Amino acid sequence: MTTSRRPLIAGNWKMNGLAASMAQLGGMIAGVDSVVPRIDLMIFPPATLVAAFASRARGSRIGIGGQDCHVQADGPFTGDLSAEMLADAGAQAVIVGHSERRVGHCETCAVVQAKVLAAWRAGLMAIVCIGETQAERAAGSTLDIIGRQIAQSLPYKAPARDLTIAYEPIWAIGSGLTPTLEEIAQVHQSIRASVVARFGGEGENMRLLYGGSVKAANAAAILHLENVDGALIGGASLAARDFLAIAATYR
Repeated sequence: MTTSRRPLIAGNWKMNGLAASMAQLGGMIAGVDSVVPRIDLMIFPPATLVAAFASRARGSRIGIGGQDCHVQADGPFTGDLSAEMLADAGAQAVIVGHSERRVGHCETCAVVQAKVLAAWRAGLMAIVCIGETQAERAAGSTLDIIGRQIAQSLPYKAPARDLTIAYEPIWAIGSGLTPTLEEIAQVHQSIRASVVARFGGEGENMRLLYGGSVKAANAAAILHLENVDGALIGGASLAARDFLAIAATYR
């Protein structure tokens, strides 16, 4: 089936980056001609840099997003940011449901679903993260866990243009470990089957990213697997050279 899926290479900077990091964004913008035009590129800096990065990247091929948002548009929530605030700062997308939020901040799938709706309310694309622990992988329950997270984290209706799913096995994030290519392909095939069964053609057109210790050395093999429509990259996205090298694996 012909789809409208454009690959997406997204960099999640997590709690990294100061004002001086603008130089790395500048390097990405300057070097983006090395990346074929058929893919999308996004950087998700810490909240302190979203507005400055969005201003610097305006008119370039690099989109800017936020790493999380509150479910409410405003209110007495000290330290939180709404999706509307991110959009006002120039963000185009937001990551929700990252395992570091699910585990470290006790966010349930119901909260993740509410954040997806908040993102859409503000006109942002949502990247929803799902993934299993090492114990769940060892127990052979990966596909069950993934299926449950999809069922409970996604709204009833999900336009493909506004929703991207990122499969990030928790045990692979920042560990230097990755599943085998066969394991990645199996999970992505299962995710595709789930979203197509639930959303029909929208599920066919929905982008599925892989995340978890992606780097230039393994990117080509991962990114050319069926149903892998790009990557959500952590540490390897902090430097322009590394980020662009991963993106350049698309020819």
